[in-house]
Amino acid sequence: MNSHYTFEQLLDIMRKLRSPGGCPWDAEQTHESLTRYLLEETYEVIEAIDEKSPQHLKEELGDLLLQPIFHAAIAEDSGDFTIDDVISTLCAKLIRRHPHVFGDLEIKDSNAQIENWEKIKKLEKGDERPSALSGVPDHLPALLKAHKISEKASRVGFDWEHADQVFAKVMEELHEFEEAWAGGNPARMEDEMGDLLFAIANLGRFLNLNPEEALRKTINRFQKRFSFVEAELLRLGVPMQNASLEEMDTLWEKAKCAERESKF
Repeated sequence: MNSHYTFEQLLDIMRKLRSPGGCPWDAEQTHESLTRYLLEETYEVIEAIDEKSPQHLKEELGDLLLQPIFHAAIAEDSGDFTIDDVISTLCAKLIRRHPHVFGDLEIKDSNAQIENWEKIKKLEKGDERPSALSGVPDHLPALLKAHKISEKASRVGFDWEHADQVFAKVMEELHEFEEAWAGGNPARMEDEMGDLLFAIANLGRFLNLNPEEALRKTINRFQKRFSFVEAELLRLGVPMQNASLEEMDTLWEKAKCAERESKF
């Protein structure tokens, strides 16, 4: 079997999968039914990047690439557009939004490029995006969406001047959450927790830290450390539910040390 395939062969494979006599599952898929896979494959690519494994990344990028190919095949069957239309639209957009590369515009740095990119997008969209906050997808994870929203607000001057102001806002929101907790009002606690998380996301954006990435990496560390504690207790013959909090905390600190020494 051929070990090296071309882009055109990939398209032919997809068309055959969806054709009569091909794969029933592939033929039944719609844009809507594939949504979950697009999200899953995106996160698997991120996981491969975190692992710093070129081989794994290569494989996961292929799985992710399958998604636009699949969607384009569905659109082609419906007579809406083809993968060539997708590529043509993308190329035109890249050229149009990089006049400093494909035209005679001069920019001084990447920040100037971002500003110019936004100006071009606004001109392209016209009345479709009347608000400075328009263009942030509704289905983004909440922390990432908070980051994007505050980023867009900052571009029109709605922003703090110094990091200490943002820290102060975080502490203010934490205090208000504590007050809501003390008052025992679940609805207010939810509101104040949201305000606190938004303030923290804003702080991350102000400090050039992505809160979604930061939390995701913390979750990964928690899972690794927790698994370490489980494994150590199992080795000692102690069921986790019978272990004391002090025992687990000791093993947790051991896991952190092993992590710093890159032992797991």
